[in-house]
Amino acid sequence: MATLSQWVAGSRPRTLPASLVPVAVGTGVAAGEGHAVWWRALLAGLVALALQVGVNYSNDYSDGIRGTDEDRVGPLRLVGSKAAPPRQVLAAALGCFLVAGIAGLVLAAVTTWWLLLVGAAAILAAWFYTGGGTPYGYRALGEVSVFVFFGLVAVVGTVYVQAEALPWEAWAAAVPIGLLACGLLVANNLRDIPTDREAGKRTLAVVLGDHRTRLLYAACLALPFMVVLALAAPHPWVLITLLAAPLSLPPTEKVLRGATGPDLIPVLGETGRLQVAYGVLLAIGLAL
Repeated sequence: MATLSQWVAGSRPRTLPASLVPVAVGTGVAAGEGHAVWWRALLAGLVALALQVGVNYSNDYSDGIRGTDEDRVGPLRLVGSKAAPPRQVLAAALGCFLVAGIAGLVLAAVTTWWLLLVGAAAILAAWFYTGGGTPYGYRALGEVSVFVFFGLVAVVGTVYVQAEALPWEAWAAAVPIGLLACGLLVANNLRDIPTDREAGKRTLAVVLGDHRTRLLYAACLALPFMVVLALAAPHPWVLITLLAAPLSLPPTEKVLRGATGPDLIPVLGETGRLQVAYGVLLAIGLAL
């Protein structure tokens, strides 16, 4: 039976900023519009966090029973390492999805019914990333899903449940947040190209190859700062987000210099820290 520390490691803590940063940014947009509702923001954060942990456990389960994780380099995989039986990991994933569903139901009840459809789509996307007979994560569509759900849906949805409106700033702010979330996935899949190719898992990194995947990662970290410059015309306070730019340099340098295998593991943590710094500063700038 897996220990508590192994369950925590299996939840992939370094990926969790991808769930909370969009909520912070969306709340910053709502605050800037004068419509921040903090209890709704907290519920949105619970939805996002539960979905992120749920998708991590479901990926662990699905990849584990397929044998994809048997020779994996990187953070602990509960099923692949045999630290926990598949049924327990599946139960943990479903439990997280249930928590997200209940919190989402409350938000839908106080806003609009169609949020239920958005929530259902998010849960289905989380499961079928590596689950089911034809997982789209094995067909180079993972980054598309991450951009949509951890960028557009998460930011815009957070704004809507508080302001009950969809200002253009919500869509503009969602783009860089989605790109940074994609950067985290790209770094992860870059590290796993050899084992994923051998296992028949066609991630975008496998399709693009090593060199182009490294360029894609660099673009995912650089473009968000270009968006800040564009947002600065109507909202000059967002320029404080540029203070996070130095944090993009170490992971980008490692990736472009050809780091492989275990040497790419620190890149995940550095990308996560960049996400947090960028998101907090952008949220503050938009609120001001």
